[in-house]
Amino acid sequence: MNTISSYLGSDHTRCDQYFIQAETQVSNGTWDQAETSLAQFIEALEHHFAMEERVMFPEFEQATGSSAGPTAVMRMEHEQLRAISALLREALTARDADSYLGHSETLNTMMQQHNMKEESILYLMADRVLAGRQEEIIGAMTGVDATA
Repeated sequence: MNTISSYLGSDHTRCDQYFIQAETQVSNGTWDQAETSLAQFIEALEHHFAMEERVMFPEFEQATGSSAGPTAVMRMEHEQLRAISALLREALTARDADSYLGHSETLNTMMQQHNMKEESILYLMADRVLAGRQEEIIGAMTGVDATA
């Protein structure tokens, strides 16, 4: 059986791969490829956030009776990650490698801390409180359209 932890944890890895690809391409000065990779990263990141914010978080909050706990913190961190992603896009558009790599380092540190909190705390809690409904919730997350 698939767990919320394994499903969303593997999606973190997918997002990270695009992120690393874009950073490497900026370092190499291959700007056109970096634009493609950054766009893929931001699309993957927004899809990941949408799966959590539209499906998993509300289900978790309903099951626990609280929206003030870990999901509130994760939503706030999502906004911070979105803001830094926008700075990456600006630096890339300006072809400013130093700015890009500086923001990239900040984003990477924040993402790693965020992902660790989700993977070691929130997702495990979600697996427990949503036991028996994991397949249904994963199915709903899979169908999320981040652009809608």
